[in-house]
Amino acid sequence: MLLRILIAGAGRVGLELAKALVGEDKQVAVIDNDARAIKMAQGVDALVVHGDTCQRAILKEAGINEAGVFVAATSSDEMNIIACALARHAHEKESEKGSPRLLTICRVRDPKYLREGREGHLRNWAGVDKVIHPVDGSVRKLKTGLKMTCFDEVIPFGDGAFILEMEVTKDAGDLTFTSLEEVCERISDMPIIVGLKRQNEASIIPTKHTQLLPKDKVAVAAIGTESFSRIVRLFGHDEVDFTSIPRVAIFGAGLVSQRVARSFLADGCRVTVIESNLTKANALSGTSLGANSLLDIINGDHDDPELLREVELASHDIAIAALDNDHASIAAALMASELGVPRTGLILSTSDMVSVVKRMGITFAVDRKRVAVDLILAAIHEELTGIFAVLSTVPDIVGICFPIRAGSDYVGKTLDDIPLPSHAVTCFMQRPSDDGRMLTLGPSGQKVLQAGDRLIIFLPPDEVEELERRLEG
Repeated sequence: MLLRILIAGAGRVGLELAKALVGEDKQVAVIDNDARAIKMAQGVDALVVHGDTCQRAILKEAGINEAGVFVAATSSDEMNIIACALARHAHEKESEKGSPRLLTICRVRDPKYLREGREGHLRNWAGVDKVIHPVDGSVRKLKTGLKMTCFDEVIPFGDGAFILEMEVTKDAGDLTFTSLEEVCERISDMPIIVGLKRQNEASIIPTKHTQLLPKDKVAVAAIGTESFSRIVRLFGHDEVDFTSIPRVAIFGAGLVSQRVARSFLADGCRVTVIESNLTKANALSGTSLGANSLLDIINGDHDDPELLREVELASHDIAIAALDNDHASIAAALMASELGVPRTGLILSTSDMVSVVKRMGITFAVDRKRVAVDLILAAIHEELTGIFAVLSTVPDIVGICFPIRAGSDYVGKTLDDIPLPSHAVTCFMQRPSDDGRMLTLGPSGQKVLQAGDRLIIFLPPDEVEELERRLEG
């Protein structure tokens, strides 16, 4: 039986998640108490239920008895936690005996709930299996994207695995105008290209006969951030090595900005926070974070050039804006760039702006709601085969995760034995280590598969069903 996925919350995250899962032919139900959200959800080919997700009757109407996954993605942390607990209990009561255990995924914003999740407490007292914190995910993605100025997109897969999207330049002389087969003969550790988009042509998975040309958009697999410099230079970008401990300016002292500051301070960076609201600036000063000797807190306007010169903004290596208003964040980042800050970053809440700001000269931008969707899809697909990565500059190529379970026919076989369709490529193999973490390995064809391994495979979306049939069959 095809298990249903229930999504509590029909906001942007819930709807984008539902659309992605419906695109995989998953059975999806969306629950929301807001009539306007329900109206928006009517355009998705899913069961839409109007009601309170914290009511047992509503969960029954949505099909909790047939559910395999429950995702709580409302705007309230507390409601999400309660909904997961209730869904877990309702599933145990309503599902048939012997049904698989319900996987519960909870989005949270408050760091205290994130700590509860990381320490395993949320699982114990609320039945939450996986906690998604989009702000921390956005910060990690932003820090990775700022390492190089040429990245159009960085997709982190966790455990040191990344897909880097960038353009091939005319200076990529070792790669262009010759087949990839010949390139790989010359360059033994040539990175795997999982997707290629040429102007006015459809996206493809390159073959050994493919020739790269200047201005091609490529998506490239990378293991470890230390591999970035070599990869971007190989594709023709003259990147200056970036300091490992940059001096960082952050506009705003809200929750998102505080998480950005905390992350850079943990790396030993000196951080300057500029906040126009005196109450917010003073509140941050009174916290344990504000007491950090590497942190300077300045009360002043983000768009005041005189103030920014006074605080020597131009001496900072990075300026990041994460204000409540996306347009104000963009203006602050542009001002920092004009004053000489070499790298600028944004954490936005509007996906439409992410592709625009790169053309304005801003180094890298992250849409935190898109990050939330990607993190939830990744959490789902650690258990279920399916799409959880969509390339932004190479459309119509998607990534899926295929777990190798105990008892699978593929345990003990090699990667070369995996029956991939002709237009598919494996870019990572992830394997549990002795300390419980996952190791990311290159996909050598002779690697022997073990129970617990995960394969990350890219292919056109119309071939996903065929791949699932082959792998599951």
